[in-house]
Amino acid sequence: MTHATDDAPVTGLLLAAGGGRRLGGRPKALLTHRGRPLVEHAVAVLRAGGCERVHVVLGAAADDVRARADLAGCVLVENPAWEEGMGSSLRAGLGSLAGTGASAALVLLVDQPGIGAPAVARVRAAYRSAGSLAAAAYDGERGHPVLFGAEHWPGIVASAAGDRGARAYLKQHASELTLVECGDVADDYDIDTEADLKHLEGGA
Repeated sequence: MTHATDDAPVTGLLLAAGGGRRLGGRPKALLTHRGRPLVEHAVAVLRAGGCERVHVVLGAAADDVRARADLAGCVLVENPAWEEGMGSSLRAGLGSLAGTGASAALVLLVDQPGIGAPAVARVRAAYRSAGSLAAAAYDGERGHPVLFGAEHWPGIVASAAGDRGARAYLKQHASELTLVECGDVADDYDIDTEADLKHLEGGA
């Protein structure tokens, strides 16, 4: 008998808790991109890339994000320790997947709108089992999104700290990591500073 979870082993995990310190304290999730909050755009990217289920980690201005963004159908995870950095959001997000039947998490950052559905789909296609470990690469350099099979979650949770997220874990397990080149379909810039806001202007 086929369980429903067997059809959707890879859950999208969107890290959207950042407070935008270098953006004057504007939460990144609520920056406007193509006429809607950035967090909505990122959820749509994960879904279009093949992640039927999406968990969204909120932190800064979480109540405002809930009120202003349409996140219907998503599991919303609040990270009260969001100021500690991305590591705390990754821990909260992976923790929320326990018991859901997911075999892997595909992690996307809310402040990388240059990464669209084609890159998500490529990395998702690298999923083989709960032991899978894969990441998008840009000219051979590891970037996002990243796919973590469930067997790796305990090690990532144990090592994720500050803004480094899973970097240390991925370095330790480099021999197991599948790099999926995405430089031809995505740009992995971050929206970190006022100068980066130019990436959010216009667009269709």
